[in-house]
Amino acid sequence: MSSDLSFVEYACEQMGAAGAITFRKMFGEYAIYCEGKVVALVCDNRLFVKPTAAGRNLAGQLAEAPPYPGAKPYLLVGEEIEDREWLSNLIRMTEKELPPPKKKSGRKT
Repeated sequence: MSSDLSFVEYACEQMGAAGAITFRKMFGEYAIYCEGKVVALVCDNRLFVKPTAAGRNLAGQLAEAPPYPGAKPYLLVGEEIEDREWLSNLIRMTEKELPPPKKKSGRKT
């Protein structure tokens, strides 16, 4: 089942204080970016945040689950999505720990 655009927009609105939030449809689901870095995925209308040391520390006992079969576990945000301040802090901390995106090399012809 693919995710609803309205859920993705809601999740992005809730984390908006973290920085420049954008999203992109990928393989029927969505990747969420903060400051140009992929920080989370939305799969089956559930929010999965990339695990980092700071994120795990803030998340406490938040469950971890793979967003799709064969994926590594991500932090699974449930009803915590309702807390804008907490979610924005989680996304901000996650973004700060992630490396900058790799530059795409041009194709040789």
